[in-house]
Amino acid sequence: MRRVVITGLGVVAPNGNAAQAAWTATVEGCSGIDRISLFDPTPHRVQIAGEIKNLQVNHCLSEAEDLSLTRFVRFAAVAAHEALHDSGLASISNPERYGCIIGVGMGSVNDIAQQSFVGADGLPTLPENFLPFALQNMAAGYVADRYGWRGPCYCKTTACASGTHAIGEAFRLIREGSVDAMLAGGAEGGITPLGIASFAALRALSMSNQNPKEASRPFDRDRDGFVMGEGAGMLVLEDYEHARRRGARIYAELAGYGLSGDGFHITSPQERGAGGRRCMQMALQSGRIPTDEVDYINAHGTSTRMNDQYESEAILDLFGEHAQRLSVSSTKGVTGHCMGAAGAIEAVFTTLAVHQQLIPPTINYNEPDPLCPLDYTPNTARRKRVRVALSNSFGFGGTNASIAIRQIS
Repeated sequence: MRRVVITGLGVVAPNGNAAQAAWTATVEGCSGIDRISLFDPTPHRVQIAGEIKNLQVNHCLSEAEDLSLTRFVRFAAVAAHEALHDSGLASISNPERYGCIIGVGMGSVNDIAQQSFVGADGLPTLPENFLPFALQNMAAGYVADRYGWRGPCYCKTTACASGTHAIGEAFRLIREGSVDAMLAGGAEGGITPLGIASFAALRALSMSNQNPKEASRPFDRDRDGFVMGEGAGMLVLEDYEHARRRGARIYAELAGYGLSGDGFHITSPQERGAGGRRCMQMALQSGRIPTDEVDYINAHGTSTRMNDQYESEAILDLFGEHAQRLSVSSTKGVTGHCMGAAGAIEAVFTTLAVHQQLIPPTINYNEPDPLCPLDYTPNTARRKRVRVALSNSFGFGGTNASIAIRQIS
C-alpha cells in the first residue's frame, strides 16, 4: 500500500481566515467566539457563536460567484484555494487522477428555511441556482468543477464527524492506488436562527451569553455546553512518491484512519466512549502504530458534560498507563464547534502540531474535573516531541472517526 502525505493546508475559521492565521491564534489562545451578528439573537436563549467575519474572497472568487454561492460553499472554495496553492497543485496534467471529498453536516439549512417561507408566502420565484447550491455535495462539486478534476467527487454527511470521514476516505483512495492526490476536508455555515434554536432545544449549547470568549471550556469542571461555529478546513493529500517527484513540501504523513459506530443512542455517546476507543484503536492499527508512539491527541472535546468525560475514559481505556504521558487538547475553546467542518479544521491544526512540534492549548481550563483526569494542555501552548498525533471526531447518530498523523521521516 502507498504512503499518504499532507502537502497543502487551507482554513476559514472563526479565529482566522487562513491556515497560519488561525493556527497562530489557536496557539496563542485567541478565541473567535462572540455575540452573534449574522442575525438578531435577542429572542434566543443562546446568543453567542464562532462566526466567520471579514472574509476576503476577491483573490479567488468573482463578484458574481460570491453572490451566487451559499455560505458553506463559499467557505469551502476559499479554503480549497489556499490549500491547493499551498501545495503547488493548483494546476495538474492528469485530472482523472485527482479528486475531491468535502464533508458537510447541515449545509445550507438557512437558505432552505428562508426560501420555504418565500414559497409559503407566494412571493417571487426562487433564485435560479437555489437548489444546486443548497445541496450538501455542492461544496465538493463546485471545487472539483472549478479546478477540472475528474476523479472521485462526493460529500460525506456524518454530522460532526463529516470532515474527518472525508479526509479518511480520501486517504483510503490514495493508499489503494485509485488516485494520486485528493483535496479533502469539511465545510459548514449553519449559524442561523434555526440552527441555534435546534441545538438549544437539545440543551447542548452553552448559555454563557455574558462571557462569550469563556463559554467554550472543554474538559473544565464548569463546562455547560458547546458553542456553535462555522467555517472550512481543507487538506491536500498525495501519494508520497507523487509528492516527492514534484519536490513538494511535506507537512506530515497521514498514517491511519479508523471509523466506528456506537449503535447506542442518537445523541448520547456510548458509556466510557467505547465507540471512540474502537475508532482510535482502528486508526492506530491501520497505520501499524503502537500506542506508546502517540504523543498528542486533538480531542473532539466539545465542552459538553458527557462527551468530554466519555472521550477521556476512552483514551484511558485504550492507552492505559501511557495515557498519563499523552498531551491532549481541544481547540474548540477558540473556534467553537464548527460541526461538519470541525474535524477538518482540527486536522489542519493537528498537522501543524506535528509539523512544528507544538501542542495547542485548551483554553478556559480553570477547574479540573475529577472525571476527566488527563493532561489537557491548560491555557498555554507547549513545545513537545510529537511523533504521532490523533485527531478525533464523534457525531450525532453514534458515528466516530479518527485519523493518525505521523511526523514525516
